[in-house]
Amino acid sequence: MILFDSHAHLDFADYDDDRDEMIKRARAAGLVNIINVGFDLESSRKALRLAEKYDLIYAAVGVHPHVAGEVPPDYLRQLEQLAAHPKVVALGEMGLDYFRNRSPRPEQHKVFREQLALARKLNLPVIIHDREAHGDMMDILHQDGPFSAGGVIHCYSGSWEMAKECMSLGFYISIAGPVTFNNSNRLKDVAGRMPLNRLLIETDAPFLTPVPHRGKRNEPAFVQFTAAEVAAVKKLDSEELAKICTENGKALFRLNTIR
Repeated sequence: MILFDSHAHLDFADYDDDRDEMIKRARAAGLVNIINVGFDLESSRKALRLAEKYDLIYAAVGVHPHVAGEVPPDYLRQLEQLAAHPKVVALGEMGLDYFRNRSPRPEQHKVFREQLALARKLNLPVIIHDREAHGDMMDILHQDGPFSAGGVIHCYSGSWEMAKECMSLGFYISIAGPVTFNNSNRLKDVAGRMPLNRLLIETDAPFLTPVPHRGKRNEPAFVQFTAAEVAAVKKLDSEELAKICTENGKALFRLNTIR
């Protein structure tokens, strides 16, 4: 397969003991690109350092809703400086998380909207985290758009109706490892209905490991199992599905026209 992992966190300490070997396994599995996504300012810097070290890795820089209440006053200036690097291809991950509620919701809203504004200013796509906050997330996207550079709703967990609404705003939908789980009927249904030109796949590594490795640490090589499951529900050849998702990832993150 030719594979594209649209969302991973390879700077996390989970990989400190075998990061080079993990990247070798990714290449062997067919990975041509991995988007390593920032969680906070420090993680964003680490993501950029990984992108500088490994040719197949590109970085996104941003502040996750879990840490929205902890940002320094100049965090937007710092993100803008990081985003000037040619291997930074998106802002994120940003968004809302009402499942953990690790930051107050007003702070989540504020930091999300400030990052959306920065993405519009820089003409960069956005990577959006949405967990049990569908209504408020959609309201903000409607109010703060349009987003000329587009973006992706990562690790999609919403309905088909919401997916159609997101796509109408110019967003891609990214399917992660849970599509391989036995209890994922709604996600399988969304994946089966998705138009191919708006579909991405991801690992969210080290989280959300797909079957048959569920329960172990996730890594980019395992995106092949998500590709195979999505291909099965769409009644497509898995290599064809993987190739289409790779082309979509390159288009969204403009990897064919890197600055």
